[in-house]
Amino acid sequence: MPIIKSSIKRAKQNDVRRERRQPYKTRLKTATKNFLDLVKAGKKEEAAKLLPITFKTIDTATKKHILHRNTADRRKSRFSKLLK
Repeated sequence: MPIIKSSIKRAKQNDVRRERRQPYKTRLKTATKNFLDLVKAGKKEEAAKLLPITFKTIDTATKKHILHRNTADRRKSRFSKLLK
């Protein structure tokens, strides 16, 4: 546990931010996994329907500073390539 007052505040802020971002991180992982599972199973039509939802979750995660924007762009590019 931190002893210094500013460190205590910083630790509290980190906990609050982590809890606030957690649902977005979970949605991102779930959407990504669902999309990749459909692609691996060869269900291209269903994966094509899920692609915009996956892109939206990636964009939201980028907006919430969970992913870096270059990482998000790279993932979106790879997912598009996988679908083709």
